[in-house]
Amino acid sequence: MSRIGKEPVQLVGGSEATIADGVITVKGPKGSIQQEIIGVISIAQDGDLLKVSTTEESTFADAMTGTVRSLVSNMVEGVTAGFSKELDLVGVGYRAQSKGRSLNLQLGFSHPVDVDIPEGLEVETPSQTKIIIKGVDKQKVGQFAANVRSIRPPEPYKGKGVRYSDEHVRRKEAKK
Repeated sequence: MSRIGKEPVQLVGGSEATIADGVITVKGPKGSIQQEIIGVISIAQDGDLLKVSTTEESTFADAMTGTVRSLVSNMVEGVTAGFSKELDLVGVGYRAQSKGRSLNLQLGFSHPVDVDIPEGLEVETPSQTKIIIKGVDKQKVGQFAANVRSIRPPEPYKGKGVRYSDEHVRRKEAKK
């Protein structure tokens, strides 16, 4: 079993877990998340600790122990503190505006790009060149941020495009 899989997950900040029929549900102040559990893994609740273990001896089961433990840990962190990703728009005329359940982007194309915001996520645009994506599900937040970034990824010559706020873009020297 992996070293990460051996560690128990602590339920903190008023979060509670329910395990039934191969599905774990974690509820907290920010919402609730469900995750299906693979058949070779079992989760036991001991007070405010969740312990992940295998039901059979195999390499796959040992590998999945750490994965499931990390997923459960992210669920607990998501319903108590939440996750967020920040994107920056770099380029002349690049703008973002959130309208209801849609994100309107002007990224140098001949037309504006509208992106539907998935259920369970919140998108804020504190300025025209900054996008903040918040949610309780780390996978959804990261995937939506990657989808928005993939519309106009940063290019290496001028650095224009949509980038994560902590991302460093390696610049190339122009042809001479």
